[in-house]
Amino acid sequence: MNNLLRVFLRLITLVLAISAVVLILLGGFWYVVQDARGNAPQLRYTVTGQTLERLVLGAYLRFRAADVSRPANPNDAREIVFVIDSGRTASQVGNSLESMGLVSDGGLFTRLVQYMGVEQDIQAGVYALRPNMTMEEIAGELQHGRLLAKTVLIREGWRAEEIAALLEQSGVISSTVFLAAVQQGRDDFGFLRGRPPGSVSSLEGFLFPDTYQFPEDSTLQRVLDMMLQNWDRRVPQELRDKAAERKMSLYEVVTLASIVEREAVKEEERATIAGVYVNRLRRGMYLQADATVQYAKGYVVDKDAGKWTWWSPMVVEDYTRVVSPYSTYLNAGLPPGPICNPGLDSIAAALEPEAHEYLYYYAKGDGSHVFARTFEEHQKNIQEYAGKQKK
Repeated sequence: MNNLLRVFLRLITLVLAISAVVLILLGGFWYVVQDARGNAPQLRYTVTGQTLERLVLGAYLRFRAADVSRPANPNDAREIVFVIDSGRTASQVGNSLESMGLVSDGGLFTRLVQYMGVEQDIQAGVYALRPNMTMEEIAGELQHGRLLAKTVLIREGWRAEEIAALLEQSGVISSTVFLAAVQQGRDDFGFLRGRPPGSVSSLEGFLFPDTYQFPEDSTLQRVLDMMLQNWDRRVPQELRDKAAERKMSLYEVVTLASIVEREAVKEEERATIAGVYVNRLRRGMYLQADATVQYAKGYVVDKDAGKWTWWSPMVVEDYTRVVSPYSTYLNAGLPPGPICNPGLDSIAAALEPEAHEYLYYYAKGDGSHVFARTFEEHQKNIQEYAGKQKK
């Protein structure tokens, strides 16, 4: 219904614009005729393309005055952090505002700032906006309401503890406070609901990796909201809908994606590795993913590197020594929750795994893997590449 209304309104705008052009052409023709007769009136101003554009924009905005003055959600007073990157156009800003639910029509917002003549006044920066603000209020805030912010880069494949440490190091928020909230979990976003029985309540897996502009003096609520809203915005609905096609919950998909994120090194192998785990799940085989054991081990001191790490190298004893529900060497099926926070590429790979017959893979030592259909073939690969790695 909204799409039909927009098409209708755009048609009205086009008709108004054509009518205005016709009137100007007729007026110009009349002026030429009168000038030839010596009766042309002395014009005090010149009609320009800019003047015409403003007249058309004004007529269009008057026609949609109710939409301009109506907030996207009058009952939603939540503060949403809105970031404008350098080089963004007014049209791109309008589209982003609409996608975040801050305006009802991004195109209309663009027309408004054009009419107001403030396109160049909207600067790159971080802003705190609310869905119950009108378009004019938002336009005003984007000219004068920039917040001081701290830039934090959260990488794909990091676990919550790594993110917490970086947030504290960057002076954003206490790691202890952040981790406690992550472990407690939330269910105020649709994608956080519908977890299978036995799943953990943690937000692990949904702290979307990205470069964030956290406003100074950010609260815990704001920090988590920014990450979860980013996940909601960056993972398209059509991609999420494929979870049902795979007969998996979205939570299970993210759990699988987190394993792919930690296991894959080469971008082109993500879907292939995802396919291996899908094949194993279908056959009731143990996933035997090293990354799940690394996650279960948690914080250890890497003696070789001389520092602590959350992802220590595996040793043979770990396969049986690390007893945890997360160990896919000791437990069948997926672990009870994600083992890290995967990026969009790994989520897409988990939802669109490569169709093949591989059940095994082994690291070559250069970041890539060799894949096998049978255990015998896998053993040959181990003998071949394990020897090369020792050299």
